[in-house]
Amino acid sequence: MQYSKEETQHINKEQFHFVTVDIRGHVLDIILNRPEKKNALHPVTLKELAFVVSHAQHNDDIWLVTLRARGDVFCAGADLKAMAGMGETITSTLPEPQGEMLLGELFSNLHKPCIAVVEGHVYAGGFLLLAGCTYVMACDDVKLGLPETKRGLFPFQVMESLCQVMPKRKVLDWCIRGYNLDVKKAYEWGLVTHLSQKENIQPDVAKLEGEILENSPIAIRMGMQAYAHLQRDQRESYHSYLRGMLMQTLQTKDAQEGIAAFRQKRNPIWTNQ
Repeated sequence: MQYSKEETQHINKEQFHFVTVDIRGHVLDIILNRPEKKNALHPVTLKELAFVVSHAQHNDDIWLVTLRARGDVFCAGADLKAMAGMGETITSTLPEPQGEMLLGELFSNLHKPCIAVVEGHVYAGGFLLLAGCTYVMACDDVKLGLPETKRGLFPFQVMESLCQVMPKRKVLDWCIRGYNLDVKKAYEWGLVTHLSQKENIQPDVAKLEGEILENSPIAIRMGMQAYAHLQRDQRESYHSYLRGMLMQTLQTKDAQEGIAAFRQKRNPIWTNQ
């Protein structure tokens, strides 16, 4: 965990910029709350998510976590301007994390079930959140897109995380061609675990929560700890390397052209540089 039990024990006194936290009984709800920016992941968002997930892990009264989002986009991926130091400056009151924050590893040490409730579209780095959750309950009309190669980039960390839950060659093809994946196909391939219609998703989530909460929380916690151990072998070094590859790619002329073309709503002119 990025934060200790002592650092996160007074979570109700903390001020968050981009997430909202609610605790109801044994369930902790995390809500991405930056709809005006399509819930793009600012570095401060990662810090807040790491803090809340650490609290959920350390608090024995929390048996289950849900991840939701406000707006019509669940998450548009990383805030590239903020990552490059060009975005808005946000001052956070949270303590500094204990080590590098890697979104692809954020949920790997949470030994409690986590349900992603996906009512809006998901793009790019947003899939790191979905792949990290135990369950993904999605509306049957959401769009799932990996457009990075159309912007001169590549979804390095997303590729690794998706390979943990989907067939590897399907993942690689999706990363290369950058299309919108039909949510029913995402269910067939294992990225989405439960499909629902928008008008039914809340009762469907409540039903899944109830089925989880009626079972032994300590047995589930120990089982998920064992599962995490089985997955851990080499993954801890992957995301640091893959994030470095992303930062290198961002420096290429094609990446700068792709991002500029996207903003200007025109076709990019690739130079292979």
